[in-house]
Amino acid sequence: MTDTEQTQLNCSFPIKSAVSNGYVRPSSGVSSLSSEETAILPDIEFCGPSTSNCGESHRNRECQPLLGRMDGETYGNDFLDDPEFTELVRLSETAIDNGIFPDRIYQGSSGSYFVKNPTGKKIGVFKPKDEEPYGRLNPKWTKWMHKLCCPCCFGRACLIPNQGYLSEAGASLVDQKLGLNIVPKTRVVKLVSETFNYPRVDRSKSQIKNAINDRFPKLGRHFNRLGLRPKVGSFQMFVDGYKDAEFWLRRFELEPLPAGLALSFQLQFERLVVLDYIIRNTDRGNDNWLIKYTQPDIQSNAPTGIERENEMQDATDWNVVDKAELRLAAIDNGLAFPFKHPDSWRAYPYHWAWLSQAKVPFSNETRDLVLPLLSDMNFVQDLCDELYTLFKEDKGFDRHLFEKQMSVMRGQILNLTQALKDGKSPVQLVQMPAVIVERSKGRVGTTTKFRSFSDTFTQRFQSKSPFFTWC
Repeated sequence: MTDTEQTQLNCSFPIKSAVSNGYVRPSSGVSSLSSEETAILPDIEFCGPSTSNCGESHRNRECQPLLGRMDGETYGNDFLDDPEFTELVRLSETAIDNGIFPDRIYQGSSGSYFVKNPTGKKIGVFKPKDEEPYGRLNPKWTKWMHKLCCPCCFGRACLIPNQGYLSEAGASLVDQKLGLNIVPKTRVVKLVSETFNYPRVDRSKSQIKNAINDRFPKLGRHFNRLGLRPKVGSFQMFVDGYKDAEFWLRRFELEPLPAGLALSFQLQFERLVVLDYIIRNTDRGNDNWLIKYTQPDIQSNAPTGIERENEMQDATDWNVVDKAELRLAAIDNGLAFPFKHPDSWRAYPYHWAWLSQAKVPFSNETRDLVLPLLSDMNFVQDLCDELYTLFKEDKGFDRHLFEKQMSVMRGQILNLTQALKDGKSPVQLVQMPAVIVERSKGRVGTTTKFRSFSDTFTQRFQSKSPFFTWC
């Protein structure tokens, strides 16, 4: 990228202004209003003969905030393009303020939490950055034992550490851009709760500050923050009524689906394949994608007694259900977007590749949905730009590593596009050689749009294979 392009890139992103935490900071050299002054607004004064002092006071008052420091501070959880999601986060913050705290999810290998609304209903899943599988505050001891007993195999060498929350949000972004609609909407937010895992020192400091503020309110006003610090992480909308795919897949083997349901399941399964392949998900088992079966309302003249029990039994029989519906949800996308293909110990295969649905060639519906988009280089570049905007918010963001992540993703898109054109199946897709599509030298950046792969990118194949190819 040229110097001009570099300058344009740096100038295209907003710089943090003096407005933060819900109030406007006064300019330097101007004292803020006291609590007595802010209690009576507007403050009207009548100037005496000394007009110069009055004018100076008036100018100072124009620079001062109209409102004092607010108790309920916000943490940048406003999404102007998605008011529905903003309201969802607001409900979770209100619930926490009312003492309805998130509950830790004891499954899995990281600290994740069910977030509730003020009525106690689950509305989201929050995964803090510092409580990820390899985060420093992960409350689960399994990864600590893994690191202690087997350090040579600890972690995934192909992933950037502690960016799982960005991967979760990035998968949702890819899902929305392609119109797949299988990933519950996910965004990066900041939340604070007593039930999150904080160091003992942080909890003690918070208790001391609160005690000082209760006893000496004037002194407490000088603290930047009284409570625990907010945690950044991914917030995913909670999906109700879903079960692990493993549960339903076992049942499908015993009771095959009717034609209508089987077709619906196949189409959504192909969307899962498209998503996982593009983001190169390294952790897709049959226990971390979900299936929901919705049975229709069955009318009956005798809704009680033995006939009622028989009715409910019949409602779960595929053969008598004509208007049932199956829905898929792709969750747990935190171990995706590698900066290189797996080439160390494990291959991290897609476990859905062993299913019978993976042997069926991609349908025309899936091909018509994603092929026109993935064949358009401008669309691919726009996708990279939006991922850049998302990923660069991380404090440890490395632009060159991000470019490597996009090189892997472009290679995945190239393979997927070719597989769709050739009418291949998901199994044949994952058997294609791993490709990396890199920018030509001297063109490092993400904002300049190019016409095609051939004149601005170079592709190369993966030369090194992992030691274990089956796990």
